[in-house]
Amino acid sequence: MSEIQLVIFDCDGVLLDSEIVAAAGELEIYSKYGVNIEPQEFCERFAGMDSYAVKAGIEQELGRELPEKVIAETRTAVNEKVINEARIIKGADTVLDMLDQARCVCSNAPPERLKKALGRVGLYDKFRPYVFSAQDSAPPVFKPKPDLILRAVEEFKLKPDEAIVVEDSVHGIQAAKSAGTRVIGFTGASHTYPTHADELIDAGAETVISRLSELPAIIEAFSAWSGLE
Repeated sequence: MSEIQLVIFDCDGVLLDSEIVAAAGELEIYSKYGVNIEPQEFCERFAGMDSYAVKAGIEQELGRELPEKVIAETRTAVNEKVINEARIIKGADTVLDMLDQARCVCSNAPPERLKKALGRVGLYDKFRPYVFSAQDSAPPVFKPKPDLILRAVEEFKLKPDEAIVVEDSVHGIQAAKSAGTRVIGFTGASHTYPTHADELIDAGAETVISRLSELPAIIEAFSAWSGLE
């Protein structure tokens, strides 16, 4: 078994309570095309998915294609709302000061949004320069593909099983599992729903927490536990 030396945080839904905010931004655009669902349901169905996957899901439901400009429109709306409205997850700043391990952020969100949104709540300086975006590459490689997480592990010159990922979405859990890291599910943001924890466990999370204050003890336990088969 390997001692945990790196903690990899997703951003939206783990450090920032932003998934509901982002959903509201996307729905401002999709409502113009006949989509009529609540932000909570939108999060349950699409949280953690990149904008192209969301568009494909909406098109399947509508039974018709939407114009390509929807991608740019929804991204602009989401970025503006998250930067200006997202709040810090309770305890995020405190728990970072409690961790002995290195830490970084791995997110599907664009780099500029990560910098501005995390900066506004006082978290960016606790991670920089180790804030990795799937959109740093050309073309972007989004979760659930493991590339972003593997990039972070390689940056710290570690083996995957020496890192632990904290994720709130099924796609993020799948990315971590594919990368070979340890993984904790998180359900402490406002978009959580009754089956959220079960879905994260089914996707491969080794445990699920709803408070970030639980994280240091879980990491210590994981360093002595080889994990799920």
